[in-house]
Amino acid sequence: MARPPNKHGRDQALDWELSLKDKDKKMRPQVSQHEKLKTRDSGTSSGNYDYSRNFDAIKRISSSLRSEDSLPDAASEKELGNEYFKQKKFKEAIDCYSRSIALSPSAVAYANRGMAYIKIRRFQEAEDDCTEALNLDDRYIKAYSRRATARKELGKLKESFEDAEFALRLEPPNQEIKKQYTEAKSLYDKSNLEKASGALKNSVQEMQKRGKLDTKVNGKGIQPVSSSAQITEITAVQDHTKGDNTNKKQEVKASVQELASRAASKAKVIAAEKNITLPTTAYQFEVSWRDLSGDSALQASLLKSISPSALPQIFKNALTVPILIDIINCVATFFVEEMELAVNYLENLTKVPRFDTLIIFLSSSNKADLDKIWDEVFYNEATPIEYAEKLGNLRAKYCLKR
Repeated sequence: MARPPNKHGRDQALDWELSLKDKDKKMRPQVSQHEKLKTRDSGTSSGNYDYSRNFDAIKRISSSLRSEDSLPDAASEKELGNEYFKQKKFKEAIDCYSRSIALSPSAVAYANRGMAYIKIRRFQEAEDDCTEALNLDDRYIKAYSRRATARKELGKLKESFEDAEFALRLEPPNQEIKKQYTEAKSLYDKSNLEKASGALKNSVQEMQKRGKLDTKVNGKGIQPVSSSAQITEITAVQDHTKGDNTNKKQEVKASVQELASRAASKAKVIAAEKNITLPTTAYQFEVSWRDLSGDSALQASLLKSISPSALPQIFKNALTVPILIDIINCVATFFVEEMELAVNYLENLTKVPRFDTLIIFLSSSNKADLDKIWDEVFYNEATPIEYAEKLGNLRAKYCLKR
């Protein structure tokens, strides 16, 4: 029969059991208090969806969406500016348009801010804003109209008239633009008349200073007047005629006006020659082209100042049929001795974005004119063989008869 264990043996057994329990605790993975709470609260197995695990990510997304909704956008700032403008709160409107431009520049926002500047009589800023609007959209009629107003107030009557004229070209039925054009033309013509009168007066005074005479005819002295007046009076005395003083004044006036007219014409040609600048937009090209309309050679010089490859960028979507026909006529007249250059101009015109549309809507007379130019100038027996194929292909692009 076995003996019962003594006290010392029982204590050793107990120590051994406790030791084993401690080791078992260390071997098992520790479960965090957070995991215990999740298990207790969910009351579900690990296979079910754990919402708390994704709580932080959902919170971040929600916060992001709220911050995006609270951010202003260009369109809402522009609309708010329009509301302020209607309430005649022009400075507040300017602030809104400025924020809209900062967020996303647009021709409308620039032109609207320009109009607000006009209302508070800050005309230079208005002109600058309308110019920026036209850099973004060179066919935006309101920008031309508002810039015409700003330029009129700045005393730039020629530029104001040109803007109004171009706006009317874009939208002929617009009655407001018609009225603005009429007013701008009237002011510009009046300014030119005043300048011409001033120049004439100065010219007469200058001639009086330089052409003094102290000649006596029949014992009478001839008073210093303009040289043309002196010639008229001396001739009358020598012929022993006593013309009516009124007739003499009319003759003098006619003679001086003729001289002034010739001088003005010559000055215009010289100014045009010296002021041929490189246009960067369709508007600038058309204005310069019209200014040189009396001299086709100067128009050719203007065209030659532009690289053929720059034509698509200059005209973009603003090329018109009259300008297209004018350019082709100019090339046919002045570029035939430089056939390579002529071909380059004709080729790059076809790359202008609106070219295909313009060709479709050419009138029958315009097409007949182009056919004639092609047959007589560009694509005939004298055409160098190296250009014949290119010109033949271009003829098809211009939708001309073969």
